[in-house]
Amino acid sequence: MKKLLVFISILLPISIFLSGCNNKETPEQGEDQALKLYTTVYPLQYFTERIGGKYVDVKTIYPPGADEHTFEPSQKDMLKLAEADAFIYIGLGLEGFVEKAKHTLENEKVTLVAAGDHVDLNTVNHDHVRADNDEHSDDSQADHSKADSHSHGDDSTHTEENTDSSNQADDHGHDHDIDPHVWLDPLYCIELAEAVKEVLTEKLPEQESLFQENFDKLAGELDELHHEFEKVAETASHREMIVSHAAYGYWETRYGIEQLSISGLSTASEPTQRDLEQIIALADQHGLQYILTEQNVSSKFSEIVQKEIGAETMTLHNLSTLTEKDIKAQETYLTIMQKNLQTLEKALNG
Repeated sequence: MKKLLVFISILLPISIFLSGCNNKETPEQGEDQALKLYTTVYPLQYFTERIGGKYVDVKTIYPPGADEHTFEPSQKDMLKLAEADAFIYIGLGLEGFVEKAKHTLENEKVTLVAAGDHVDLNTVNHDHVRADNDEHSDDSQADHSKADSHSHGDDSTHTEENTDSSNQADDHGHDHDIDPHVWLDPLYCIELAEAVKEVLTEKLPEQESLFQENFDKLAGELDELHHEFEKVAETASHREMIVSHAAYGYWETRYGIEQLSISGLSTASEPTQRDLEQIIALADQHGLQYILTEQNVSSKFSEIVQKEIGAETMTLHNLSTLTEKDIKAQETYLTIMQKNLQTLEKALNG
């Protein structure tokens, strides 16, 4: 009898604990339960936070400082995604792992949003591009054509020497006909944010007016940022910049800021010896004093060019992921872009 009482006294607390777990409130039961969302690149997380406010609990699936081109989720990451209300990613061939995970996530009733598909890549206002001005002669334009062919913009841009490294980039699922780095263009970001607003409104239609209000405020700030980029480009003494990889093509199209990229659209697309020689020659020709490296990618090829031309390095933040330092400093998309503008102003006038 004594043993039975002891057994019951042990079993009872365990039963109460398990009962408490089973009675845990579900998202549907909570009055102000936040939507659980995951994103890939940091700007999508930021836009979701700005638009959704207290109605969203959003995290990026990327760890701090990850390379968005080569990231592969762990099993633990996939379990997190499977529990989300929605997963917002860029698409446009950026996140190779998404195609493999789509079927599984759809079976788990996760709403998948390829925000990049909502961007009209044909809407760039070419009036923003300063072409055929006094600063750029026909010879200079020809030089930049060489640089463009080096910057790996599409399948035909790489030399035969670099076929293997082009294939290596393709293995990561990048479509070289499309530049996926749309989050670096402030006006395209408005379209990305609109895609975010739409999925939030679909999930919580009763908050539509709040989401619209938050979106409008964010869109206004992004438009102001766009005008700041215009100003930096218009007052620059030259428009060329050396970058570690070709993430800044939309600045070239919209603002006329020409990237001389050491690697291609993917960080995995390595330059050939000929590519490096061409970059060095163009840097010497234009007297470029800076090489712009990135916060989440270290490149031995950038170091080679830097040493060869005696240039100074500065960081141009690609915003795909935040670093631990960024997080501690409570940096945001807009504060980092302000620093990028300062970096650009120095690089384009040095």
